[in-house]
Amino acid sequence: MLSRIPVINHVEFPVPRSFDRVVDIAHNLWWTWHDTGRALWSAIDPDQWEATHNPIDILHRTERHRWTELESRENVQERYREAVRRFDEYLGAEDTWYTRHGGDLEAPVAYLCTEFGVHNTIPLYSGGLGILAGDHLKSASDLGIPLVGVGLFYRRGYFRQEIDADGDQQHISPVLDEHRLPINPVAAPGGGQLHVEVELPGRSVAVAAWRLAVGRVPLILLDTDLPENDPADRPITHTLYVRGREMRFLQELVLGVGAVRVLDALGIEPAVWHANEGHAALSVIERAARLVEAGSTLEEAREAIRRRTVFTLHTPVPAGNETFERAIPDKYLPPWAARLGVDMAGLGELARAHDPNLFDMGALAIRFSSFVNGVSQRHGEVVTRDWSWLIGHEAEAITNGVHPPTWVGRGASRLLRSRFGSGWSVHLLEHPEDLEQVDALSDEELWNLHQVRKEVLVTFVRGRLQRQIARHGGSPDDLRAVDRLLSPDVLTLGFARRFATYKRATLMFRDVDRLVSIAASEARPIQLIFAGKAHPADEHGQALIRHLVELSRTPGLAGRLFVVEDYDARMARFLVQGSDVWVNNPRPPMEASGTSGMKAAMNGVLNLSVLDGWWAEGYDGENGWAFGHAEPIDDYEAADRHDADDFYRVLADEVAPLYYDRGDDGIPKAWVEKMRRSITSSLVRFSSDRMVAEYLQRAYLPLARG
Repeated sequence: MLSRIPVINHVEFPVPRSFDRVVDIAHNLWWTWHDTGRALWSAIDPDQWEATHNPIDILHRTERHRWTELESRENVQERYREAVRRFDEYLGAEDTWYTRHGGDLEAPVAYLCTEFGVHNTIPLYSGGLGILAGDHLKSASDLGIPLVGVGLFYRRGYFRQEIDADGDQQHISPVLDEHRLPINPVAAPGGGQLHVEVELPGRSVAVAAWRLAVGRVPLILLDTDLPENDPADRPITHTLYVRGREMRFLQELVLGVGAVRVLDALGIEPAVWHANEGHAALSVIERAARLVEAGSTLEEAREAIRRRTVFTLHTPVPAGNETFERAIPDKYLPPWAARLGVDMAGLGELARAHDPNLFDMGALAIRFSSFVNGVSQRHGEVVTRDWSWLIGHEAEAITNGVHPPTWVGRGASRLLRSRFGSGWSVHLLEHPEDLEQVDALSDEELWNLHQVRKEVLVTFVRGRLQRQIARHGGSPDDLRAVDRLLSPDVLTLGFARRFATYKRATLMFRDVDRLVSIAASEARPIQLIFAGKAHPADEHGQALIRHLVELSRTPGLAGRLFVVEDYDARMARFLVQGSDVWVNNPRPPMEASGTSGMKAAMNGVLNLSVLDGWWAEGYDGENGWAFGHAEPIDDYEAADRHDADDFYRVLADEVAPLYYDRGDDGIPKAWVEKMRRSITSSLVRFSSDRMVAEYLQRAYLPLARG
């Protein structure tokens, strides 16, 4: 697929011929989930690699004398040659899971999403939706499925978080430099960078296309920050989840319409279109308008589009769908209404759900999709309950998954690679019986792998805390004291996610005295690590963060509760690999899926969670713990009181005793057995390889074949 989207090499690097392929590898995010790629960058510049984890930045900073020095280092040359060999083998492979399992798409799948979290150095994501989309691309690449992603190039990314001395969240907007990112301009057929136009009232906005290579899969990023655009239009694609509703609508107009027009300009007619959430819904009106202009009636166009469109909802309730006051689409969509042969009232009906005053992106996408799915089995039931009146039948359910090579710790990855090869995740998808070899790992092997990751987590968190304290004006003694905080020998609970109200981040603090009595036990101490961002417009979520910071300074929780700022994908890897227990307590049935727990489970980190989202189907009684009500309770106060009480009971009576029940060798054997069960019950079942394979077999191929 990469060859279908040619690019312009817009940056020259002073790389000698003996290392010329490093430029190719740097511009493909293949290295993010292959050790041979990461080892290459570490060998070229260990300090800069540790500081930035950005190969493009390394190429900019590496001077000619350094390349000359590296040419004489045999170990660097070996790493370089091995990385090139593995990279070329991966991209050139013809025998893939897709070809072995009857893949016969005549054209690629177009996968549209408003955010993509492929790596933390490219902050085009805010949380779970973006990380899920990034994992979708990686697994499509690993499986060999022809797919092209389309998103937006947010030059201001998503905000970096700082928490000030009072506990208030501060929002720091990054400024992304395309010269420091592994992206290239998409080449237009007639030369130069590919641009398309999107009509706005009284003008058009130019949209440029960039390409980010994710293994075999191209991700096209659309950009309005161009000199030829009106200065007021250039920021349309600047900020992910921008506050202003009109600007948000324009982002979705650029995403939906721009995606169709860019792919058309490249001569790509997708076999199937997959809109991942309602932000991409406006793609269907551009596709429909083209069919109507070619002679179809609107209903014929709608039916033709339905036959080739997949729509995935990630929202747990209709109120969570993307909606706009009708005045906004009435301002911007008349050109499409005219092309469709309807007035704005008629176009509005296509996006009507229950409130006639709202333009509902989810409703619009559903009307133009034949495969509509939720992202867990339980969420599928919720989507059916809320939307079957519009879908016309029960919704489908394809449970989300995560990309194992990205999220499994390095020690475990090396072990799996030694047994099943570099494509170990796909191997296990095809041969799940080989999970028995994972099951056969000794208690000592499994425990030692975990303890290494836990020590890495402790070091990482201490470093972050020192940075926070230094910025708050802490003394040298305060900074030195951080080295005495956290212990790899203490039971560690992790909680990290977006601070949305329904996730109940402060549930375990309803009875602080009771929590302290459990956590401060001399025989069974507990430490808690919290991280997460609240949207800049979410004052309640920011208040939760402030409250947690205040709690972390109270006598009972100081030195036991740690709130770490600037949660991102990199921090997530440390947390889901190094915690002992992963806590999740959404208000049922508000968790559509919840993928952080899957990442933790694959690393043997035991889930302690409410039975909602993925955990409702993942929990088997032996691979973690469940607590609280599984069904919705209208009385939120009573539900929270019950769920908190149950959390304390399970933590004190089951979790802590099991962790501290050690044999003579210091290994908690019953705990390790749960770890083993957690890994084997999640590594395939909740992988994004399984998820993408399921989309192919249940949606992409059937829709493409008609």
